[in-house]
Amino acid sequence: MSRSLPRFVRPPPRIAPLSARGRWGVALGLVAGSLLLVLQVLLADRARLAADARTRPFMERACALLGCTLPPWREPRAFTVLSREIQPHPSHPQALLVTASFRNDARWPQPWPLLELALTDLDGSRIGLRRFRPEEYLGGAPAREGLAPGQSATIALEILDPGNRAVAFEFDFH
Repeated sequence: MSRSLPRFVRPPPRIAPLSARGRWGVALGLVAGSLLLVLQVLLADRARLAADARTRPFMERACALLGCTLPPWREPRAFTVLSREIQPHPSHPQALLVTASFRNDARWPQPWPLLELALTDLDGSRIGLRRFRPEEYLGGAPAREGLAPGQSATIALEILDPGNRAVAFEFDFH
């Protein structure tokens, strides 16, 4: 009486080799799957890739083809103060009038930044600091979404006079 081997011990059945046509199908499927995976990664990670100056041009072209959107470019260090002045307010004796102009030196358009104004004393210590939203330093809602490369803007701020302690001021963008 012959004993039959359990199935898991038996050798696997022979599988016929793929024909040339079958090999091309597998190769084409692998290439298509790889391209779809790359496309999915690009779409899912587009905000981070668009924030990098090296990959943003590629992402802009890709989104133009695919119909996706990119977040606006943000590079606060690319805003350059062109002029600035602080003087007593002409109609309010307890206030100061701060005027300035700045330019977007980035390669792409940028949304309006938060503007930080810091007042310092003789020792360089900050005695006042405030961040202004675009509506505050433009005197209302912006007429356009942001600043194009090379475009400049003029601002005016009315602030309370901190007295003789404030001897210097500086702007920063966020």
